[in-house]
Amino acid sequence: MADTSNSPSEPGSKLQQAERWLDNRTGFKGLLHEVLFENVPGGSRWRYVWGSTLSFFFVVQVITGTFLWMSYSPSTQSAWESVYFIQHQMWGGWFLRGLHHFVAQAMTVLLVLHLMQVIIDGAYKAPREVNYWFGVVLLLLILALSLTGYLLPWDQNGYWSTAVSTNLVGMSPIVGQAAQTVVVGGANYGHQTLSRFLALHAGVIPGVIILFIVGHVYLFRRHGITPAKPLKGPDEGFWPEQILKDVVACLAVLLVVLFFVVREHGAPLGAPADPAEQFSAARPEWYFLFLFQMLKYFPGKTEIIGAIILPTLLLLTLAAMPIIGKWRLGHRFNLGFMGVMLGGVVLLTWQAMAADKNDVEFQAAKATAKRDAARAVELANGGVPITGALSLMRDDAYTRGPRIFSQNCSSCHRFDGHDGLGSPLPKDSISGSDLKGFGSREWVRGFLHADTILTSRYWGGTIHAEGDMAMWLADHAPEDEDEQAMRENVVLALSYQAKLRSQSALDVRDSARIASGIAFMRNTSSGCAECHKFQDVGTDSPELTDWGSREWTIAFVADPTHPRFFGRDNDRMPSFGTEKTLSQREIEMVVDWLRGEWHTPKATAAKP
Repeated sequence: MADTSNSPSEPGSKLQQAERWLDNRTGFKGLLHEVLFENVPGGSRWRYVWGSTLSFFFVVQVITGTFLWMSYSPSTQSAWESVYFIQHQMWGGWFLRGLHHFVAQAMTVLLVLHLMQVIIDGAYKAPREVNYWFGVVLLLLILALSLTGYLLPWDQNGYWSTAVSTNLVGMSPIVGQAAQTVVVGGANYGHQTLSRFLALHAGVIPGVIILFIVGHVYLFRRHGITPAKPLKGPDEGFWPEQILKDVVACLAVLLVVLFFVVREHGAPLGAPADPAEQFSAARPEWYFLFLFQMLKYFPGKTEIIGAIILPTLLLLTLAAMPIIGKWRLGHRFNLGFMGVMLGGVVLLTWQAMAADKNDVEFQAAKATAKRDAARAVELANGGVPITGALSLMRDDAYTRGPRIFSQNCSSCHRFDGHDGLGSPLPKDSISGSDLKGFGSREWVRGFLHADTILTSRYWGGTIHAEGDMAMWLADHAPEDEDEQAMRENVVLALSYQAKLRSQSALDVRDSARIASGIAFMRNTSSGCAECHKFQDVGTDSPELTDWGSREWTIAFVADPTHPRFFGRDNDRMPSFGTEKTLSQREIEMVVDWLRGEWHTPKATAAKP
């Protein structure tokens, strides 16, 4: 019987024919052999894995970045909104974005490890100088990727951190201002800035990186691995021994990255960037904190030393290592320089983190930023208008109220001892009441207590602390249970006037006691109407009708000198409305925030 194993009709033979045809046209077998079967002097090493892991994660960045690009819109009215959509509404978007974010951070660590391995092994020496310089350029390009990508979400931290970094570019001699204008796209940050940063981040820089990687690999293969001497083992091939170690290393680092992606549920996203709102919690990524800390040692006009001169000198020294290495003690100098530089980076990073941890104002600003970020997502879940998510934030009592309070009210008043945004204020500087819980039963109960009326929580350092109301309370402490019960009824009645939503259920439960308190307040001989106008009785001010309600409080903030309130007895309280210090909407927002009442949107599936 004839042997038909090599018959042209057999599938294996057709596959071999196709393989030979493709190799004849492309020469892929020779290329594959060149890539996989390089000799590794002294055998494979775990210390050789860093270059491969960097290449692997760069590919991951290109893939994840491409998919993110498909849903990203570079505009000041759509950038944050598109990132919000990716993070919170697109299926798997949080994972995709988190992978891109944390792989970028992992690449920074891998770059440092790879650089250390190159310098320790002396792989910068002749004939590998050019390859080493390619690696230094790649280091700078990877860092540039991080800088340009930081702005793209168009959130508060990215916006203000980028503003700082581009201002540092502007400090460069001769070309600084021109370079800053080109990068920013004009005098202000906006659509042009986002478009240019996206072009750099997703197009120009990755393209240049690919070119340098190709050149880096070519030069590496041309000169081979620099083995430690003497060799401790027999030579091995790149395939399969070294590739196996490379794959294990890539998977190990990937598992670490995935841990952070899942733990953080993606990458952080702050509140939409607001150029009109100063952001005190802005910080660069952790691997740039050393530069941030170093600038603190060069204030004022000396800032250029820390921002431009020192980093340039360090970079030039790093680039000059192949030349320095030719000296008799050059290699030892390079090792010492690398150790000192890394030690300085670690020390400065630690100092920056420690300083932030102990900075009360920064921690308060950080807490506010976290709260605003969560609120931005909550508002966006209800649908993003065509004007963008920032318009939601600017019209939101929950986020705008404390800022208005901090800027206009905290010079006299407190909110639970701080300025409304979490920054504590000196107790001895208070001249007005602490407004945390204003209108609530707890606040009114403390206000009507004989002892607390004389403390700074209610009247502060105003003339009213020694006025008729304070003296009356001091002289009329409840003497028996009946008087105590009636005083509590007045507390319930007064807080009922405030009409706080948070106490509506309590008001229904205590309706009988509230009615009793109202009756006492209407008494013109021994009740509140003896001194105050209340409903249709009494004549004097401040008027207690609807005291603490939204309408009453808005009118009071607008003009406390009105006869309905303090009149001529007003003590330094500005008329924010009549003096046009605040708009009507701003007064409404700060009052709604004080009352703990703001819009809570219902989640929708609408895309931005």
